[in-house]
Formats: sequence, C-alpha cells, structure tokens
Amino acid sequence: MKKSIKAIVAIGIAVVAVAVLLIVILNNVGGNLDVVGKESVTSFNTILETIPDQVKADEMNGGWSLTAPDGTVRFIWSENYSKSPLHDVMLELDAKPFVDAGLDAAKLPDSYAAYEGMLMVGTKLGSDALTYNGDATPLAAYEQIVNNYRSSINYHTTLDHYGVKLGDGNMFEWAKNLSTNSVTEENQDKDIVFVLNPEPLIAAGVDPEKVEGWVYAQVAVEENGQTVEVYKFLKPFNLK
Repeated sequence: MKKSIKAIVAIGIAVVAVAVLLIVILNNVGGNLDVVGKESVTSFNTILETIPDQVKADEMNGGWSLTAPDGTVRFIWSENYSKSPLHDVMLELDAKPFVDAGLDAAKLPDSYAAYEGMLMVGTKLGSDALTYNGDATPLAAYEQIVNNYRSSINYHTTLDHYGVKLGDGNMFEWAKNLSTNSVTEENQDKDIVFVLNPEPLIAAGVDPEKVEGWVYAQVAVEENGQTVEVYKFLKPFNLK
C-alpha cells in the first residue's frame, strides 16, 4: 500500500514538473511554439527591406505586390480577403514565354486567369475582413496569412526557404538567410523563387523545354513525410 502511495506521489510530482516546464517554454517563446511561422515573418521582412523599390501597393487586387528584378512576374498578397476579386495570394506573370511555347490559354483550369498578355494563378484563402492593430503594411498583411492561414506557409528544407502556397503546387519562396543555406552550409544564391506547377500548363499545350526565362527542373519536396522529386517551372533570383 505504501509503495502504491509513493508511486502515485511520484507520478503527481512528475506531472507537475512537466507542466511547469511547458509554462517556462511558452513564456520564453512568447506563448508561440510555431518557429517556422515566426521566423518566416522575420525573413520575409528582410526580403522587403532588401528590394524596397520592388514592393508596391496593388490597387487592382487590394493588397501588395513584390516584383521580380526582371519585371516578368509578381507575387501579390491581399490585405483584406473580403474585398479580393479573385485570389488572396497569387502570381501574375508575363504570358509570352508560355504562349511562344505553345500555350492555349483557353485550356487552362479555373485557377488561372488570362488577360492583356498576362497570366494570373493563385488561391482564395478566405472571405473575412481582416483587422489590423496598426497600418495594413506589406509585412502586416503577410503576418495575417501566418496568423489566420498558417497551413499556407511552408518551409522547404532542401533550399532552406520559407514560402506561401498558392494552390495546386504553385509557390512563392524566399531564403531564410540571404547569405548562407543553413542546411547545406553553402552560399545561398536563390534568395527568392517564383514556382509554377507545370502540369496545367503542359496540359494546355506548353512544351516545357521551350519556355524562355523559366527553368524546368526537378525539385525535392516533402509530401506525406517523404521527400520526392517533382518537376516545376522555377524563376530564381539572387538579390545580393
């Protein structure tokens, strides 16, 4: 009987110790164990500060845009999902390289829009009006994605990138560190990457080997806990 009481007391002490440890951890990280979400905000801010001239208000889509250094593609993210006309996060890109490679825009899925020599692809995250504590800045609008739609934020281990999922395998990614890939310890030469799923474009007539300005290559991605190689259209840029 005494042994049973001692065992119960020991278990009780252990439970209390674990609870105290968890409280300490939560206090130390501000109550937030989402390291990927938190660090993605910091690194995204670094990108915004590195190319400030490429970040503009986007009146048509009611948010912000980050334009590639060559001007051929933009990542756009909304600041108010109740007012977004089509998508909340998206890529807008020059259609010409794909048209020249055989694209029939009429055969693209509904996730795509074609207009005035441009293509747009993205996804709707929600329909709620967003509330800001301060101004709806580009960074604050990104933080709304992290806070309200965390599953849309990704960490790509191989490239040491954070990213926003744009639906159907499309992505916008940026480096965790602009100098070094912390996974491989090699120089980070892909500071931002625009990523397209090639399958809908190929189904609409595109010859992937003939798309100028985009790299058609296999990329290691994590699916269901396993790393697999999949083909993507990539447009990477080194910002430093």
